[in-house]
Amino acid sequence: MASNGENGRHQEVGHKSLLQSDALYQYILETSVYPREPAPMKELREITAKHPWNLMTTSADEGQFLNMLLKLINAKNTMEIGVFTGYSLLATAMALPDDGKILAMDINRENYEIGLPVIEKAGLAHKIEFREGPALPVLDQMIEDGNYHGSYDFIFVDADKDNYLNYHKRLIDLVKVGGLIGYDNTLWNGSVVAPPDAPLRKYVRYYRDFVLELNKALAADPRIEICQLPVGDGITLCRRIS
Repeated sequence: MASNGENGRHQEVGHKSLLQSDALYQYILETSVYPREPAPMKELREITAKHPWNLMTTSADEGQFLNMLLKLINAKNTMEIGVFTGYSLLATAMALPDDGKILAMDINRENYEIGLPVIEKAGLAHKIEFREGPALPVLDQMIEDGNYHGSYDFIFVDADKDNYLNYHKRLIDLVKVGGLIGYDNTLWNGSVVAPPDAPLRKYVRYYRDFVLELNKALAADPRIEICQLPVGDGITLCRRIS
């Protein structure tokens, strides 16, 4: 197996793959992902690459996975918590039927507006309702209203890891039985198996315990079936069964 690059890190912008081989990851991208990546997604990926926080974006292989998944489950009504420049949002919008809807929430409209021209040019903006601000108050209001119980086919969460469990407590009421919730970054740079004294970046160390707590809670939740995949930085799919 090929080794990592000289600095031990992958060179792809936004890359969060857990593969130990740069060559293998590059093979996946160049063989199966980039040749089939829709032009709008490629354009947005290249725009996002210039952003100083580009590592926050969804990787291209995960975007392809989400797009395929949404088509397989025939999703129509979806939600996304944590948007950044909108790469995963665009992947979702492209997978939904013309009358599909996405409630997209993020605390930073400025980042969303970086990708918005690409989304508009692709003719997909009508599918998206963007709300700026924290998601928890919106979710609480939706539950209080009583009109959104079990109304979502798919919900994707890629936001503040310290609130993942708070999101789950609410989202399990909003996703339909048979619907999916996807939690991103559930392997958190591989830090979930790092020893306590491992040298970790401050933000990785800070959020690691929240990710570990989430993973333990999801594994024990009888209301869902789960599948944790080493795509991107780890994504856990939760299918509501009750």
